[in-house]
Amino acid sequence: MLATFVMARTAKAKRWALPVLTFGISLGFAAHAVEAAEVNVYSYREPGLIKPLIENFTAKTGIKVNSIFAKDGLVERMQAEGANSPADVLLTNEFGLLTRAKEAGVTAANTSPELAAAIPPALRDPENHWFGLTRRARVLYVSKDRVKDETISYEELADPKWKGRICMRSGQHTYSVALIASMIAHHGKEKAEAWLTGVKANLARKPAGGDREAVRDVQAGLCDIAIGNTYYMAAMLKNPEQKAWADAVRIVFPNADGRGTHVNISGMAMAAHAPHRAEAEKLMTYLVSPEAQKIYSEADSEYPVVAGVEPSEIVRSWGELKADPLPLKRLAELRKEASELVDKVQFDAGPGS
Repeated sequence: MLATFVMARTAKAKRWALPVLTFGISLGFAAHAVEAAEVNVYSYREPGLIKPLIENFTAKTGIKVNSIFAKDGLVERMQAEGANSPADVLLTNEFGLLTRAKEAGVTAANTSPELAAAIPPALRDPENHWFGLTRRARVLYVSKDRVKDETISYEELADPKWKGRICMRSGQHTYSVALIASMIAHHGKEKAEAWLTGVKANLARKPAGGDREAVRDVQAGLCDIAIGNTYYMAAMLKNPEQKAWADAVRIVFPNADGRGTHVNISGMAMAAHAPHRAEAEKLMTYLVSPEAQKIYSEADSEYPVVAGVEPSEIVRSWGELKADPLPLKRLAELRKEASELVDKVQFDAGPGS
């Protein structure tokens, strides 16, 4: 069902292609065809993660869901489509895309009381433009053989004792930027800069690859600590080629005995020009129901955002998550400063630069 569609922008915009996946009816998302009992979803989340949710929602409500998936470019597509956009709901795999979408003017407020009641204020936009759906913790994957510490804080990653022992992805990646923003929020920009400089000095190699590649390098002995999101543990355990990486490490939740571990979210937003707003509101409300939260969190091995919904068995096996209560709004405000710090200290140039 996977196909490639090419969309021509206006004369002022560039041409670009977008891979899409469809559920239910065939796609084209004709902007003029506004029909009842359907909803159009633009999704950055992998199709396998949202398919169970879509199927269950349609079975319960009779509302047909048309879904486009892409790893990149959906916010830009919504901008190019403008008032003619067929998008009703935007699903993202991380927080930075939600803030970017709001800044781009492609989201609208959803003041549903069900959403406000279900999602804690720290995990939603104060103006109700976006809402968290699942949480993931930014943790340390430490070598079972070479790291005996039971507790390690983010601050301690700058300690010279870890020199040459840390692997991670680019400092400009959205996950890294969010973590650095949290350090600015807790310690101020000057101390956060000193911390980032210390972490850079302790890197085993230039920041590169993804979280799983960092864990791979721990298993290979290149480093002793990898910084990564929790759900990658489940992904590696399910992959025969990567299971050995996961078996070589254990998860440490930084600052668990203090303010708590930094968390990021996947989330959703109402599209600014949603042609099926009533159906979109029903879908968004469904996604924060206990049933949907259970399906979603088990599919992606993440933490539910709704109180009272238990994480999956594998997620519980990693230990209890004490989450940093810092509002995501504050992280959004500091993302630009965090990105500037990465460049200032030349973090991605690696140790010794």
